Amino acid sequence: MNLDGGADEIFPLLCPVREYEWIQPWQCEMVYTDSGRAELDCVFKTNFPDDGPEDTWVVSRYEPPKLLEFVRINAIRSIRYCINVIQQDDGSTQATWKQVITALNTDGDTFVNHLTDDAYDGEMTILQKMINHFLKTGEMLKIMK
Repeated sequence: MNLDGGADEIFPLLCPVREYEWIQPWQCEMVYTDSGRAELDCVFKTNFPDDGPEDTWVVSRYEPPKLLEFVRINAIRSIRYCINVIQQDDGSTQATWKQVITALNTDGDTFVNHLTDDAYDGEMTILQKMINHFLKTGEMLKIMK
């Protein structure tokens, strides 16, 4: 993901609280945080029906402004996200998003077997557009679904 801002500007946006500013539609329930923002061991929940049952997310690594990892789990599958944020010489940032998805049962097998690289690439493209729009304008990009 090529982003039009510096790592110090982008990394704080990768937070469940700050994502309300730039991701449409984003909703979460904060369960645990000392700072009110993303931090090591922060816990929050999301409920996006297209992604299966309600998810619990735990921040498992938090190394600003370079690395962020989440473990996201529900009744059918777990996902480990790793986001590497690398400042480029030209002032832009490259963010590499990796996810490892593990089915936990037969419903999870069905869910995982229906995932495609094209769908993931499409989701990352939309997120890139959203964050770049926010970095440029300070406003959320409205995307109709």
